[in-house]
Amino acid sequence: MKKPILVVMAAGMGSRYWGLKQIDPIGPNNEVIIDYSIFDAIKAGFWKVVFVIRKSIESDFKMFFWNRFEKFLPVEYVYQELDKLPSWFSVPEWRIKPWWTAHALLVAKDCIDAPFVALNADDFYGREAFFAINEFLIKNQDPNSYALVWYYLKNTVSDFGSVNRGICEANNGLLSNIVETKNIFKKDWKIIYIEDDQSKNLSPETLVSMNFFWFMPSILEYIEIWFKKFLENHGQELTSEYYIPTVLDELIKNNKIICNVLPNNSSWFGVTYPEDKSEVVSSIQKLISSWEYPKKLWT
Repeated sequence: MKKPILVVMAAGMGSRYWGLKQIDPIGPNNEVIIDYSIFDAIKAGFWKVVFVIRKSIESDFKMFFWNRFEKFLPVEYVYQELDKLPSWFSVPEWRIKPWWTAHALLVAKDCIDAPFVALNADDFYGREAFFAINEFLIKNQDPNSYALVWYYLKNTVSDFGSVNRGICEANNGLLSNIVETKNIFKKDWKIIYIEDDQSKNLSPETLVSMNFFWFMPSILEYIEIWFKKFLENHGQELTSEYYIPTVLDELIKNNKIICNVLPNNSSWFGVTYPEDKSEVVSSIQKLISSWEYPKKLWT
């Protein structure tokens, strides 16, 4: 089996962060969060990185990462825009944003010819997550068997505003249900979200997806088929979003695939709001102080 590919979803515009959080340094030598994920991926045997970005950030993004990883592994760029669509579909006149995470994988399809991990550029997942995935790869040969690494909700919410998370349920190590849940936030020592104008509590121990997925290339065909259905039903909505968890849930319910759930003890942290940054900087420094990472990653 071919060595795995890392697909980094980095097309977000950082509207809640007031800037490009993908290239906002948090390490002692100008490192950003994705530097640490790529460092861990190299250690775990990944052989290529594919960045999914927007044309509007291309110049800043490539200038920041110029010649940073290429001596370790190949780097490719693809662009998530309002294109690569079925010929019968017309983009609504006032649509601005692409269709989020599942659409991001679809635009990367031509660069993916091996098993791959898809993850967010602005989330720190921890080395154990990569090695758990690598161990799964060694044992898994089924083209319709996927995996995700999950985290506890209590460790993934921000103190400074709402977040979106994939709420997960599993039986016997297999994902049975995953729902992209929006606007989860802390209030009065509780974690809640709003549904149908009603506040609903979530247990801090709820298991969630942070978009750390292990896929075989077969997922891309499924995403393409489901995307056509999505456009038929929601394509004319100006803010409709095509999420990976939505596709996964449909595939599971239709008995097309199985998705293994891989627990891990890695720390997760990320930047959604500017106020999150100081905690991320502190967390990285602790990992450097405990020798988990070198002070300068790319020497």
